[in-house]
Amino acid sequence: MKIREIHCKTALSQSSLPGLDYSLNPYRGCQHNCAYCYVPNVLRIPRDDWGCFVEAKTNIPTVLAQELKKKKRGVVGLSTVTDPYQPIENKYRLSRYCLEQLLIHDFPVFIQTKSAFVTRDIDLISKLSDAEVMFSIGTLNEDERKTLESGASSISNRLNAMKKCTDIGIKTGVFFGPMYPTIKLTDISRIIDTFTSYGAKEIMVDKFNLKPGIFENLKKCGISNFERIKNESYFKEIFDEIQHICKQKNVKAVSAF
Repeated sequence: MKIREIHCKTALSQSSLPGLDYSLNPYRGCQHNCAYCYVPNVLRIPRDDWGCFVEAKTNIPTVLAQELKKKKRGVVGLSTVTDPYQPIENKYRLSRYCLEQLLIHDFPVFIQTKSAFVTRDIDLISKLSDAEVMFSIGTLNEDERKTLESGASSISNRLNAMKKCTDIGIKTGVFFGPMYPTIKLTDISRIIDTFTSYGAKEIMVDKFNLKPGIFENLKKCGISNFERIKNESYFKEIFDEIQHICKQKNVKAVSAF
């Protein structure tokens, strides 16, 4: 893993993602190296290089501090093209330093992560007047998780981290995506029960984003029912069942596709 320290000119970028006004990415590159990640396509990084490097924007907290004095208050997504709590955060603490600045100006913050390490910062997150932590979980099968998300936290650690956040009053949710193609309709009720039992108040559902090269990359992984990732009707059927179950359990379900 190549680690490089860089300087950024801007911290906040306008976001086109629903519910977000700004994106904030303290790092470029990601150690989680998920097989289905489409960020290399977005950033135009060769897929073979993805997961092999991370660039730490060491001056981003200072740049952010200046921008927050001038920017209109809006929801900040931490992060959108990298995981803010990947292992390198343990050394550089850039996500934490950025949260300190966001707390000073009390900007709403939406955190999305596959890492249980986010619990380190619940002292800051809990002080924000408007904050949500959403945990990305696409399966409850740990063997499948190890195959497609080898560098990320285990499913049980993510669920326990969500409960820890929930227990101190932080709003939490699950980004149920991309939904693994091994999931069956009969699994949905159990999955939703698991998410809610650990505190999830919202479930956002997504499918695989098959930008160039991703299908081929996933094919190498050898998970069962792989071909379903191209089956639109399969994902629609699963999402319809999620909506049905969530309505019964009074849980908010949102489609990201």
